[in-house]
Amino acid sequence: MDSFVFRFFCVALLFWPCQSCFQCFVDVQDFLRLCWGHVLIQSSAKNIDECFRKVERIFNNNEKMIEAARVGEGFDKKLKEILLAEIMPMVQEFDQKLNSEKVYEQRFQTAADNFIAAASKLPRGYQSAGAVYNCMTCSYDSCEFPLDCPVEEIEVTENSRSRLWCDVPFDLPADIEVIWSFAEEVKTQQLEEFKEVTTGVDRLYSIPSTSFQHQGTYQCEIYSGRFSIVRLYFYIKVTPQAVVGHTELQEIFDLSLLPGGQLGPAPEGSPDSFLPRLSFLLTACLTCSLLLLFLSLGAFFWLSVPEKEIPISNEEEVL
Repeated sequence: MDSFVFRFFCVALLFWPCQSCFQCFVDVQDFLRLCWGHVLIQSSAKNIDECFRKVERIFNNNEKMIEAARVGEGFDKKLKEILLAEIMPMVQEFDQKLNSEKVYEQRFQTAADNFIAAASKLPRGYQSAGAVYNCMTCSYDSCEFPLDCPVEEIEVTENSRSRLWCDVPFDLPADIEVIWSFAEEVKTQQLEEFKEVTTGVDRLYSIPSTSFQHQGTYQCEIYSGRFSIVRLYFYIKVTPQAVVGHTELQEIFDLSLLPGGQLGPAPEGSPDSFLPRLSFLLTACLTCSLLLLFLSLGAFFWLSVPEKEIPISNEEEVL
């Protein structure tokens, strides 16, 4: 094998933008043998660089391939077996032989698809396993998520709905079991203080109308088989509805007062901007009511006074 080409190939690998499952498991010598006979259709010239770019596109930057390789600890050897079973027959077939770039494209794509299908069936790397394989680094990444999460405090108004989500930033197995438990009134993570409430697969816990009997700490524990994956804690603090209403009114009143003790001008279009108009209307209505009352009293007084008879003299009668 040409030593210059080999050295050039090794230097090129150093400047590749990222790793991949291909580079993790395929030996450099086999990689070079694979790409040795790559021929461009347009120029009929051998071009190894273009073969490198095909590997970069089909294997390195293939998100489906990277995701399929996220297996549990100890299964990286199985990943290598699956990939080499696809690549090595091509190495034997293409070594020291010229092949069209179209052939390379088709065979590489088929190899990637077969790897994705087989690797996806391997056990995943979950929180319970403690690590997950990463083809970008050719190593295992720790989940770095604690078994017991800090208590999240949630303030809820009395008689309102409460919704607690048992959500985690990592993949979960398909066979999970979710247990919700409750420690009344206290804010705690002491396991002995909790009493089981529900068991199932629902990661949502809902309280239609929250009352003071619901105040306390809720624990969501997710199991896979016999192993606990994670425990989340939520402390619900219930605020009385009357207190909330009083507080809101007090805040509105405090904001409306100026330093001199006078009400500040309300913004145009706000409910407070109608107060002067309402005051004028009330005054007008009161004035009209009083005027109507005085007129009614006057009419009643006039009707209640008896009419006086005026005597007519004889002379007037004659006339």
